Amino acid sequence: MRAFLEFCYIARHDVQDTNSLEALGDALQRFHRHREIFRTSGVRADGFNLPRQHSLVHYVKLIRAFGAPNGLCSSITESKHIKAVKEPWRRSSRFDALSQMLLTNQRLDKLAAARVDFADRGMLQGTCLSAVWEQNLRRRFCFHADNLPD
Repeated sequence: MRAFLEFCYIARHDVQDTNSLEALGDALQRFHRHREIFRTSGVRADGFNLPRQHSLVHYVKLIRAFGAPNGLCSSITESKHIKAVKEPWRRSSRFDALSQMLLTNQRLDKLAAARVDFADRGMLQGTCLSAVWEQNLRRRFCFHADNLPD
């Protein structure tokens, strides 16, 4: 686990150079070598596998190609994937699912845009019940004010 944590800390550096990339590759090799102890000792008979573990192999190459990830976290894209793909998939009938998913996303985007527009116009302040209550109070006040003696 120490090698994995070292890998994570090195990968999150803002600036990467040749030495840090070598240390990154070394930490990954140590992690792959030492993780086998979980399988051989029987703690994890089927092996030790972390989510998105395979992507670690590509980090050095991708950092060389695109630069340091600057602390990028893949959970951000995972949450977007859930909203854009998994939830619309569950809502679909599974027949021609892609077009249903696209239509669902389009409708959700329009609803979100309408909500922003309504909020900007002040249409989302209070509830229907509170509006009726306020209107009722105004009517009572006007009714009683008319009956006051001069």
